[in-house]
Amino acid sequence: MKIKDVISHLELLAPRHYAEDFDNTGLLTGDKNTDLSGILVTLDCLENVVDEAIENNCNLIVSFHPIIFSGLKHLQPSDYVRSAVVKAIKNDIAIYATHTALDVTKGGVSYRMAQEMGLNKVKTLLPKSQLIKKLVTYIPANSFEEVKEALFNAGAGSLGNYTDCSFSISGIGTFKGNEDSKPKIGEKLNRENIEEKMLSITFLPHLESTIKAALIHSHPYEEVSFEISTLENSYQNIGMGTIGELPESLSVEEFLQKTKTVFKTGVVRSSLSRKRNIKKVALLGGSGAFAIKNAIQSGADAYITADLKYHDFFQGQDILLCDVGHYESEQFTKNLLHEYLTEKFSSFAVLCAQARTNPVNYF
Repeated sequence: MKIKDVISHLELLAPRHYAEDFDNTGLLTGDKNTDLSGILVTLDCLENVVDEAIENNCNLIVSFHPIIFSGLKHLQPSDYVRSAVVKAIKNDIAIYATHTALDVTKGGVSYRMAQEMGLNKVKTLLPKSQLIKKLVTYIPANSFEEVKEALFNAGAGSLGNYTDCSFSISGIGTFKGNEDSKPKIGEKLNRENIEEKMLSITFLPHLESTIKAALIHSHPYEEVSFEISTLENSYQNIGMGTIGELPESLSVEEFLQKTKTVFKTGVVRSSLSRKRNIKKVALLGGSGAFAIKNAIQSGADAYITADLKYHDFFQGQDILLCDVGHYESEQFTKNLLHEYLTEKFSSFAVLCAQARTNPVNYF
């Protein structure tokens, strides 16, 4: 088993294609072709986590946050970033980070928060739009089903909760090959009139190269005509945050106590909301001030996130804003990754880091 095999599964869970542009996800140190000895999962990859990996013979650390976020101009172990990176490199330990790729994935960070809070009817709070791609191509009628099936097998035709989605129109296609052509249908230098079907099929952008390869491989024509465009639709399975409902309404006091207990936080900073009962709850792991308006527009009674500033709380009159702390909001991500990798690699040691990485203390 190679490190690249683990990476392949991680990118099925959280394709890097959907990570934010500012982010630094993927393999940060190490060689993906190295034999795997063990996996250590952590929220942050600090030097004490690298020590734990060495102690447990784990040569791959799967971290939520990337230890290398911006450019490094030297590798002297002069701060917490370089100290961890230098020690990892010296000990041939690979570090892989998921971060915002896992943030926006259905079943990712905010979905796990909702699960821990016991919410029902959970969906994405801010589904991404202008994400879904559409392929349009023209296929000889007698090869239509074969090409369509190849595209389905490559992952095309999936839209939300549906698969095998497509649309077709029958018509007549024309072409005339030159002296160098090798037409499978008809003869060169003759204009051919062929019964064709236009196929329109959707796909997600991280599959584009796979979809195009499947089209070219399965299509009978020497020159394959196709076009790819982007749809306006929002896609419910990719986006930031979640929203769901508690099984029963809670008073503000009961809700704050439940939140404090679930997230194991020293304090919950909350707004002076006019809400008296909490049923519908929005959540977003990490710094979520940017989505306060979205939580309000969604009809949420409360919004759980982190890193809210003083003036952010003024928006919390008709919604109970709850800041549980950055680490606390994302702490369950480590368990999510551990459970996923344990299921996929049951014959290898997949450990949860025990080293403390939260830099915040509560007095």
